[in-house]
Amino acid sequence: MSTGMKTLTGVLLMGSALLSEALAETSNARAWEDRSLPADERARSMVDAMSLDEQISLLRTESGFGLLSLGVPLPPTVPESMRKYTPKGAIGSAGFVAGIPRVGMPAQQMSDASLGVANLGGFVRRGDEATSLPASLALAATFDPALAREAGRMVGAEAHAKGFNVQLAGGVNLTREPRNGRNFEYAGEDPLLSGIIIGEQIAGIQSQHVIATTKHFALNSQETGRFVHDAVIDEAALRESDLLAFQIAIEQGQPGAVMCAYNRINGAYACENSFLLQTVLKGEWQYPGWVMSDWGAVHSLQASLTAGLDQESPQDEPYFGGLKEAVGKGEIPAQRVAEAAQRIVRSFFAIGAIDNPAQPGRAIDQVAHADVAERVALSGMVLLKNDGVLPLAKNAKRVAVIGGFADRGVLSGGGSSQVMPYGGHFLDKRGREGIAALLAPVYGLSSPLQALKELRSDTQFEFDDGADPKRAAELARAVDVAIVFATRAEEEGMDSADFSLPHAQDALIDAVASAKPHTVVVLETGNPTGMPWLSKVGAVLQAWYPGQRGGQAIAKILSGIVSPSGRLPMTFPRSADQLPRPAIPGFDPARRTPFGLGAPVEPFAIHFEEGSDVGYRWFERAKAGPLFAFGHGLTYTTFAYRDLRLNVGAELRATFKLTNTGSRPGIETAQLYAAPPGRTHRLVGWHRVELQPGESRTVTIEADPRLLASYEREKGWHRAAGKFRVFVGPSAAQRAIHGEAKLEQKHSTVNEDTRRS
Repeated sequence: MSTGMKTLTGVLLMGSALLSEALAETSNARAWEDRSLPADERARSMVDAMSLDEQISLLRTESGFGLLSLGVPLPPTVPESMRKYTPKGAIGSAGFVAGIPRVGMPAQQMSDASLGVANLGGFVRRGDEATSLPASLALAATFDPALAREAGRMVGAEAHAKGFNVQLAGGVNLTREPRNGRNFEYAGEDPLLSGIIIGEQIAGIQSQHVIATTKHFALNSQETGRFVHDAVIDEAALRESDLLAFQIAIEQGQPGAVMCAYNRINGAYACENSFLLQTVLKGEWQYPGWVMSDWGAVHSLQASLTAGLDQESPQDEPYFGGLKEAVGKGEIPAQRVAEAAQRIVRSFFAIGAIDNPAQPGRAIDQVAHADVAERVALSGMVLLKNDGVLPLAKNAKRVAVIGGFADRGVLSGGGSSQVMPYGGHFLDKRGREGIAALLAPVYGLSSPLQALKELRSDTQFEFDDGADPKRAAELARAVDVAIVFATRAEEEGMDSADFSLPHAQDALIDAVASAKPHTVVVLETGNPTGMPWLSKVGAVLQAWYPGQRGGQAIAKILSGIVSPSGRLPMTFPRSADQLPRPAIPGFDPARRTPFGLGAPVEPFAIHFEEGSDVGYRWFERAKAGPLFAFGHGLTYTTFAYRDLRLNVGAELRATFKLTNTGSRPGIETAQLYAAPPGRTHRLVGWHRVELQPGESRTVTIEADPRLLASYEREKGWHRAAGKFRVFVGPSAAQRAIHGEAKLEQKHSTVNEDTRRS
């Protein structure tokens, strides 16, 4: 070969090599497009290709809507972050982060919340409606993890079809304060029940390629002073209660994001609490997703980023606006910015939000989704009392329906989770002025009265609005059965002063029940009520906020087409005197405004002396009998428990026989409780069993190992050897069958899986 030819060949080979190298570099540079790679690798590749400015942009959320777009005067209490126009590219929602088209990162379109695709006040997206799920308390009352997943799947499907890829859904705060205005968004007082139900809901949402955000981490147990109060609690007690609920929910659902709370925990704000975010969440639990702040919960740049916060919310001061300068000065490592960005991108890949982008305008099967909402309502309503008046007798030919707007619709909970239901709504503006009137309680147009008429065409139903108790009592006296509907609105930013019903509804019920024995009361509330009239009425149905087809669901329960099967996920106290804190710390009626936008509150501490003995465990410890216990719920048949067998040794397993002793089919939620030596009983497992009349079934419940353990700072999670007191029954207060199980000592790792099949 000539010298010239050799030179040309060498040049060609070198060019080929350079071209191959360039192609390889190009391929490697866009490795995030390779769907066969793990989410972590894809995220790392994408973030490495971003500039510092692009990485920082992912960490700064802005409001997804601006009130100036409405063209209406704004009161001075509206935050500055909302006094603007809707950002370009935002479809109107709680939060928005512009995408990075250069690398294929989509915009973050964030919508509230757990009860459906929210639309606060109906003005965030004019005219946009969605399927309204019943309150999360109703979902928890089903004790049905599979239904919780299906409900989440429905929410995720609607969010995806509307163009949202982040749903701020998955509230796991335990009910330490039964007057808390946001309890209806959460799943009750028990860490096992709450963790499993919300974990399944999260998994359902994310199955539709929409990221879910579990919240509010942690101890956001009351709305009063939520921006300033300090939750003071022993570490072991915190781990055995609220943190355990979050841990189970995160293991079950693997949410893409965790939202830290407003309040302090043991002195440090939740969003700059390194114990919560670094030691526990990202350290011990090895959580791979990102931590976003609640809207307005950040108080510093360096403290929050150092503690583990990854994303600043819209209503925060623009602390992260100084992030690039802080990196340049060496105050914040550039690697910390990249890590935060990578956690966000990683969740988008893991959930499929990049490979399966949300596309606004897709068709939504409203009928199928309403069916899901109705199933939750039917399974979650709790029959608290029944002297035989329910189901309505066939010979009840004249029935009075009184109060609660039952002729028009059903109530929903208010605040950022507000869903505007398909089919329209109306507002109850009684006692509302200004911004409070704009955010007045919303009723969906699902009329219980109309549904009853359709189911009982041979029955004469007469309606009275309940405004005049004397007139309502006269009507009740003239009919066969009286049904009183009572409502109480709960909402974000506002705790209830007490357990009474507003608008003199307790007096209305008392007057009607005095005139008509065996009166039926239907409660549409998001918290317990006091029920001073309880001994006078024949039946009480806790309907919660019953959602899209709430009227139809209530009618089916009352008429007996469906037998009630819900169980209380929270204890109903007889009075506030039975609670660990009879008065809500920091409560001032003058400051009860939507979202807590009233006069500022001075910082104060809440001492959780009850520790991990939340709800029914506190009542056991205090030897107090509640009005209705956790787990309580009647049906239209009866059940008998017998032949309890408890294994001994490494794990706890209870086997027993359950029999339907009544004349109708029904569902019993058998609950297994255990008390470690020297401790209170706690729910360690349950089983929903459907039985025909006279049918018996052998049931086995395996105890979740974490609920048998205790936490000590030196030892971590461990289970003491010894005799565990055990009982099985229909509630925390009914020990149908009981015994003792001798268990061996066991040390557990902090990450031991608590998932149930």
